Amino acid sequence: MSPSHKSDPTAPAKSGVTTRRPSIDDGIRLWEIARDTEVLDLNSTYAYTLLCRDFAASSIVAEHDGAVAGFVTGYRRPDRPDTLFVWQVAVDAAHRGHGIASRMLIDLLDHLAVAGVSRLETTITASNTASRELFGSVAKKRGSTLTVRDLFASHHISPTQSDPHEPEQLYVIDPA
Repeated sequence: MSPSHKSDPTAPAKSGVTTRRPSIDDGIRLWEIARDTEVLDLNSTYAYTLLCRDFAASSIVAEHDGAVAGFVTGYRRPDRPDTLFVWQVAVDAAHRGHGIASRMLIDLLDHLAVAGVSRLETTITASNTASRELFGSVAKKRGSTLTVRDLFASHHISPTQSDPHEPEQLYVIDPA
């Protein structure tokens, strides 16, 4: 998971940005933003539309001037309903570097705290500096502990070893 480039996760959020739950009308736009990052594992437009329908309560989009500028997709773990697993974070290239990713995560955590979510998990590859900085910044802003451990080795997530996926580390913010 990743915002697609290095930005300052401590930057103030861009003026005029609002956040809300996604709707099925946002699915294609989420796919476009994810595609344009050129670093996220791209899912189908159908998958993004399903995420917007079935996981709207645990996801968020940012809007600027009425257009979707970024998104966070996630779900509550069935075996740990107090835990939000963040699937993907992405911000449109025109809006990067303004703290939108951090704002979306914080707004989503604040919203889900009312429903009993007190812990955040995500996986990040070692080369994804932007995501590591983003989640480190969110943990710091919330006064929380951030722990990191290996989770998925390449052979767990690569269909072929000729094109291996980088291993994923589990990042946990607790309390979120």
